[in-house]
Amino acid sequence: MKFLVICNSASGLHNFRSMLLKELIKKGDQIVAIVPESTDDSQIGSENELKKLGCQLIRMKIERRNIALKKDLFLLAGYARCMFYFKPEFVITYTIKPNIYGGVICRLLKIPYAVNVTGLGSAFQKKNFLYKIVVLLYKLALKNAKTVFFENQNNFQIFLNERIIESSQGYLLNGAGVDLDKFSYHNYPQPHRGTNFLFIGRIMKEKGVEELFFAMKRLQKDNQECHLYIVGNFEENYCEVIEKYEKEGWLTNCGHQKDVRPFIARADCFVLPSWHEGMSNTNLENAAMGRPVITSNISGCKEAVIDGVSGMLCEPGDEEEVYNAMKKFLDLTYEERKTMGIEGRKHMEKNFDKKEIVKKTISRLDMITS
Repeated sequence: MKFLVICNSASGLHNFRSMLLKELIKKGDQIVAIVPESTDDSQIGSENELKKLGCQLIRMKIERRNIALKKDLFLLAGYARCMFYFKPEFVITYTIKPNIYGGVICRLLKIPYAVNVTGLGSAFQKKNFLYKIVVLLYKLALKNAKTVFFENQNNFQIFLNERIIESSQGYLLNGAGVDLDKFSYHNYPQPHRGTNFLFIGRIMKEKGVEELFFAMKRLQKDNQECHLYIVGNFEENYCEVIEKYEKEGWLTNCGHQKDVRPFIARADCFVLPSWHEGMSNTNLENAAMGRPVITSNISGCKEAVIDGVSGMLCEPGDEEEVYNAMKKFLDLTYEERKTMGIEGRKHMEKNFDKKEIVKKTISRLDMITS
């Protein structure tokens, strides 16, 4: 079967879906993928890896975060041209714009398609005019979707409550899962002076970076020996703030990293106080490698943690809760921290094995394409 895959990030497609693509190609399926045009080295590297898997790539301009009417109309037309030219037998989309625009074109051209809701984004944070527009667009786009894959129950329920889809269309997965071989268990760091906290993700307000910075500044005032390592790209302008904290000596900005595993291995605890997620892959990866996780008590984050056992949960947007959770972690003994990490790994093995999630995904695709 010829699949057309539409996404908003080559690195996201490679990092989180390569196992699925490999299995489809192994079955004899053909994969054509539309990825955004980019000059970023990490994206270009991911494009090369996708080509090595056997995927044919089409590069197309996309505004990932903003609605830009003229550019979005060009994107819509671009999707339509690709579908006319390649004549896919089935289309799979990931993230908001590919889901909506790709879904609309598939519906118009009567091409069967499946949609992956990998998170609802900021548009669903407040029930304002933008919220209503996005709900309407989703209704138009997903009406004929063969399946809508969800990464957490809350997102699934919102789509049902808003009557965007029928319950029979929805299919719940535990996110994209985590490759337990790649993110294998690493022994907890030997006792050392201070505590190394780690954040991996896009550096932006909605990832909870301001609450994280607040907590770290309070801990410095408390004379706690701890350090924050940040791995990721700037999505918003925090350059000056981060440079200031680096000069103060309690933060290290590591920038984008192709392989995050060495940073996880050296960390004592991972912290992600995000406001919203589909299913946080970084939470899963850190837990898989045996690191305690402090994260938000929201769908898409809380599933990765057994509160008080493999990590700690705090309310999103609450800087005091983030501070209290990190302070509580600092008071744990070495053995308590190590045990938390071991429990996190067990939780990943039981519930988030990527191999099992890929099997479920292919089983569902086989059912709706047969």
